[in-house]
Amino acid sequence: MEQLQRTPLSDVHRSMNALMAPFGGWDMPIQYEGIIAEHRACREGAALFDICHMGEFIFQGDLVADGLEDIFTFSVVTIPVGRSRYGFLLNDAGGIVDDLIIFRLADDTVMIVVNAATAPKDFAVIRERLKGGILTDITADTGKLDLQGPLSREVMTRFFGPAIGELPYFKFITTTILGVPATVSRTGYTGELGYEIFLPADKVSELWQLLLSDSRVKPAGLGARDLLRLEVGYSLYGNDLSEEITPLEAGLESFVNFGKNFVGKDALLRQKEAGPSRVKVAFKVNSRRSPRHDYTIRSCGADAGIVTSGAFSPMLGCGIGLGFVTPELAQVGTPLTVCHDKVAMECSVCTLPFYSGGSLRS
Repeated sequence: MEQLQRTPLSDVHRSMNALMAPFGGWDMPIQYEGIIAEHRACREGAALFDICHMGEFIFQGDLVADGLEDIFTFSVVTIPVGRSRYGFLLNDAGGIVDDLIIFRLADDTVMIVVNAATAPKDFAVIRERLKGGILTDITADTGKLDLQGPLSREVMTRFFGPAIGELPYFKFITTTILGVPATVSRTGYTGELGYEIFLPADKVSELWQLLLSDSRVKPAGLGARDLLRLEVGYSLYGNDLSEEITPLEAGLESFVNFGKNFVGKDALLRQKEAGPSRVKVAFKVNSRRSPRHDYTIRSCGADAGIVTSGAFSPMLGCGIGLGFVTPELAQVGTPLTVCHDKVAMECSVCTLPFYSGGSLRS
């Protein structure tokens, strides 16, 4: 059997009767009260997520001379201190090794936050491409909690002071929480106002209990998190992104800076000139049925693509999904059929996000 890694809160989750399951090599909570109830808590109040499975690396050195600037699809050196930026680590063919966020801690120091399942591979790839500097994997020593929802600012300022409440989107501060150094970032994966909190792993349980002492905060698992991210059209690595999928195919060219050097640039430029043979589409089902990962997308009776993410959306009252099809089928309004065994769901291509009523930029 797979030996799963455990977050510092694994025993706490079990004491709360959470449904646990493997995710990215980790033993993680899928739900507590229920996915729909936890989804509602995030959309209407405040939800607390254990995200300690994510990977964190620290790089110290000259961002240009030591080669960090040429590794990612975005410029690291132009990120102001106290800000963060999202983008990709690519392979030579332009496929996505991982999607990640870099936090500029100082002129010569950044924190790289990566996905759990890809963290060891990411560390090896980045280290191999560096020309110098010091790259340190701090994942085992770092805890991460996400507080998300329209009431999250009120909760954070109640416990940690007004400065956190003044943070704009994609900005962070280094501060002291529970007597230890912490980084609090105005970022998240839900489409709602929210914060990501990084602090020493041995303080995570205490912080979890503190935040849950506020009656407005409810614990939420990865089931709700996946539904929340899909409603706002965020991609999930391993489903909508992979080493066989490029940012151009995934509709994420805006996170690629072609004005700088990066591994995979030549392959992307060739694909850009020729045009991708497949592209990601968003679609709504004409019923409450839920499309699922790996369901077949059909057009005019012929196989046309595959579903990469799908669910029933409580905010829209219908099934929604992401998938890949040929470019001629990607026009908004194009009718499609999602099939699995004897089930057939009539759908139509739509724009993203599916749900745009969140508090993200409040």
